[in-house]
Amino acid sequence: MMRITITPADLNSEFVRQVEELSGQNLAACYQCGKCSAGCPAVDEMDILPNQLIRLVQLGREEGLADKNTAWLCATCLSCAARCPRGVSVSKIAEAVRAIALRKGDDRIGVTQLPKEVLDSVPQQGLVSAMRKLTT
Repeated sequence: MMRITITPADLNSEFVRQVEELSGQNLAACYQCGKCSAGCPAVDEMDILPNQLIRLVQLGREEGLADKNTAWLCATCLSCAARCPRGVSVSKIAEAVRAIALRKGDDRIGVTQLPKEVLDSVPQQGLVSAMRKLTT
């Protein structure tokens, strides 16, 4: 099990402030009950649980999220917010994490890398939606 050392600088980081500002969520409201993870329809594909995403953000661990796919796979269905006893929306937090990563140039998909067969078979609306979510 990995041990994480928390410093006061982590809890007051610029990253935490950015996520709270972009998402409109109070990260301190989450007390890690796990109801968001229990009801998430995309959790089987995620490498960390939605409540673990919130915890890494609470701790200001931006670098810990760089290689995780949870924020990118969030379906933004808002099941998390509906189940949360404190009204915290993981969807909005994931969207803020994606926005911060994209602003730093972390594109998750390159249009030129997609095979022609995929471009021909994917509905245009789906392609545009994916580009908006996964690229700058």
